[in-house]
Amino acid sequence: MKEKLKQLELFLKSSSFDRGIRLGVGIVVPFAVLHFLGYFEYAPAVVIGAFLNAPGDIPGSFKRKVNAILVSIVLTMVITAIILFSKPFFPLLLVALAVISFIVSLISVYGFRASLVSFSGLLAMVLAFAIQKETPNDIWVQVVLMGIGGLWYLVVSFIFQKLTPKKDQNQLLSDTLLLIGEYLKLRAKLLTKKTKRDKLLKQTFVLQNQINDKHETLRETLLTERKRSGRSRYEEKQLLIFISSINIFELIEAKHLDYKMLDEIFGQRKEFLKASKRLNKIMGNHLIRLSELLIQKDNIPNKNKLLNALSKTNESITNYIDTVKLPEAREGALVLKNLYDYQEQLLQEIRAIRRAMANVKEASKISLKRQDSSQFLTLQEYRLNVLIQNFSLNSTMFRHALRFTISILFAYLLGYFLDIQNTYWILLTIIVIMRPSYGLTKVRSKDRIIGTLIGAAVAVGIVLITQNVVVYSILALVSLILAFALIQQNYKSAAALITISIVFVYSLINPDAFEVIQYRVIDTMIGCAIAVVANYVLFPSWEANNLTKVLLNALKMNKKYLLATQALYQEPSKQKLSYNVARKEAFLAISNLNASFQRLTQDPKSKQKEFQLIYEIVTLNQTMISAIASIGNFIVNHKTTPASKEFNVLIKKISNTLQLSFDSLDHKQTHKKVTEETAQDAQETLLDKYQQLSKLRDKNIKQGNTALDTETLHGLQEAYLISNHMSWLKSLSENLKKATERYRSSLVDEQ
Repeated sequence: MKEKLKQLELFLKSSSFDRGIRLGVGIVVPFAVLHFLGYFEYAPAVVIGAFLNAPGDIPGSFKRKVNAILVSIVLTMVITAIILFSKPFFPLLLVALAVISFIVSLISVYGFRASLVSFSGLLAMVLAFAIQKETPNDIWVQVVLMGIGGLWYLVVSFIFQKLTPKKDQNQLLSDTLLLIGEYLKLRAKLLTKKTKRDKLLKQTFVLQNQINDKHETLRETLLTERKRSGRSRYEEKQLLIFISSINIFELIEAKHLDYKMLDEIFGQRKEFLKASKRLNKIMGNHLIRLSELLIQKDNIPNKNKLLNALSKTNESITNYIDTVKLPEAREGALVLKNLYDYQEQLLQEIRAIRRAMANVKEASKISLKRQDSSQFLTLQEYRLNVLIQNFSLNSTMFRHALRFTISILFAYLLGYFLDIQNTYWILLTIIVIMRPSYGLTKVRSKDRIIGTLIGAAVAVGIVLITQNVVVYSILALVSLILAFALIQQNYKSAAALITISIVFVYSLINPDAFEVIQYRVIDTMIGCAIAVVANYVLFPSWEANNLTKVLLNALKMNKKYLLATQALYQEPSKQKLSYNVARKEAFLAISNLNASFQRLTQDPKSKQKEFQLIYEIVTLNQTMISAIASIGNFIVNHKTTPASKEFNVLIKKISNTLQLSFDSLDHKQTHKKVTEETAQDAQETLLDKYQQLSKLRDKNIKQGNTALDTETLHGLQEAYLISNHMSWLKSLSENLKKATERYRSSLVDEQ
């Protein structure tokens, strides 16, 4: 019960619920004010305008939010006018439907915010069929009032932004820490759950993508909203939490262990990994609690549990050495020590977040130049050229626009010739659930149908209890607010609430509520069926055929990240910024690859061409970026020796192998080459360096010098890490090259 109350509190304090309240205010105030002034007949048009332009009100840069809503206002006004003037002329109406559906749906090529503007335009197109205006004067009054409603919603959004200026950022930071906490706990399971690793790795792909999406939105919000006079104390605090969350994410990524090697080293001695596993879980739960406190504003939990778990992890290294004995225990001890160092760094970042949240004065000093921060922003291009480039059947969005247009026309003609009441409900269902991918459309269709049936059942129950119009009005408003708040988090619940809201709105007009419910359910099912069938039959866009472009970018960014790590090793102080930018780009590229793989898993089994091969490629790319991050993280956090000639030879070898993989997919030939003998020699030299240090350490132990100074320890760690990871990266790059060549021959050459 306590947990449920906590979740309810978090929801009521969330930015999602806040946006639901904004919509509620945007709807209620015009009704109340215009009723009081005696102009109630104008209220519906104003309210429709406010409702249509609410979708663009999402977290991000305030300037971009305002621009999106203004564009949405103009778009919805123009589309409404076109449909209302075209309605008396059936052929003209069909042309208008086709042109608007195609062009407006194609706007989504400009990114997520643009897709919401597109949704507003398409929603205006459908709702125009419910508006009964015939004379030009009435139509223009309707359109102008809708524009006023849109501007009114913009004012409401602005007021809420001023009243709670940091709510969106805090919510994003909270969501990010929650996801990272869950990710950390998932990675803990990977240490010992040998038989479940494939399943767990697939789950990590989803979380990585979600975390990267949150980080991108936070970059836009925190790095573009900087005042000319500098950042406030509170903005410094938010930026520090954000930077620590990025560091934690990179640390987790950097510790993508060679699990096969781990199993070989520890074998039946997995109990020595349990302390590390437990610490990961404790840190994950601590991050989840901190994510809640960003919303709840409660006391920060005691850190003693974290420190005790870290101490136990350190003790497990000593216990391992005492049990297995040196020199046999050295390799396992170094693995445990590297794991301990990584977890200690994680704990330092978590404590930095704790200090920032506790308003410790020293925690709010961050130096980030404007020109440096701009390099971390992923800017969306809004040039016409982007739209023109997508005018091809090779474009997923172009196929979607064609498919969507045909579906809308078919649904409208079906309703017209069969004389279906409220045909626009079918159109509305198609607009809401139809997505470029078959899998997502199918999932949303299922959620829509279940949600609609639940909503209809609840509405029937309420209608049987009361026919009070005041109750209907309140329920319609509350349901709409909650639906708008939940639509991104839980579409099934949102669909149920939208159904309840629509049923009671129509019940105020049509006394026969049961008839409204019946038509709502039937029309929803028809719309879902059309959307799913169209996605399967009309210009289908199966993810297996769209993977090449995403994979090419992942290979390109992995290579760039590898070379940035090489530069960092040579000049740590000068190359830190370039390394961080390359890291960000590589993480985004692998996130996009993971997202593409997730879409592939949602496609029908018959369309999942070479599924296991693609999974192998995704996993190899993921492991590779983690191995590179591990080297980079060690360089950043330790004083290292100069990069050796052998290190550079292997970097060149791995880089060239990645380029060969890229060129193979891109149908190009490359002549850059490092002989296998040279790379093998370099590999053996690095291993020999580690073995020499190990033998020297063994000699000191035999002579009674058991104490281990920090310099020797770091030297051993560096030699072991570089030798081990460079060999690992070389092997991964070669396996990746073989896999991409098989992928090309089985898929790319068929296209």
